[in-house]
Amino acid sequence: MTALRQERPARTLEVWFQDEARFGQKGTMSRVWALRGHRAVAPRQVGYEWTYMYGSVSPLTGRTHGLLLPYANLEMMSLYLEDFSRVVEPGALAVMVCDQAGWHTSGCLRAPSNVFLLSLPPKSPELNPSELIWREMRQKHLGNRVMADEDEVIEQVSRAWNFVTANPIQMQELCGFNWIVEAFN
Repeated sequence: MTALRQERPARTLEVWFQDEARFGQKGTMSRVWALRGHRAVAPRQVGYEWTYMYGSVSPLTGRTHGLLLPYANLEMMSLYLEDFSRVVEPGALAVMVCDQAGWHTSGCLRAPSNVFLLSLPPKSPELNPSELIWREMRQKHLGNRVMADEDEVIEQVSRAWNFVTANPIQMQELCGFNWIVEAFN
């Protein structure tokens, strides 16, 4: 057993949580302030252009990785994993925790050698801290907005992602659930 350990040096372990979200012209209604006795007015668009944001967060470090893709399916997830594998520290192994969407659990999905996929229990989005990033983006940056076309959707979603994820300390505070910090620190 000792010989095996000497042949395989210890690898650094990175813990990431991944999810994807659809953003588009239909938009999100967010709360707005209004004077007492007045009804707040907010624009609401019903459009059919959208894009999918694939995103990952490492709650322990606050690092994030995001990629806009046109669909949520097996092919796009494979592209995302390939792109993600490049941000993993050299020599490290990334454990990517994700939900049980069909394209995450398909036997056809092949993760890069430095990425290991781990599934959350079914129907448990409250355990995935990356869900909070989508909430921040929708409520504080993309809500009550009208977007002209797919190009504007992509531009606004990119801008919102970059703003929300810019500060690693804020990402740690937003996504650092106690059970994650205790389990992996």
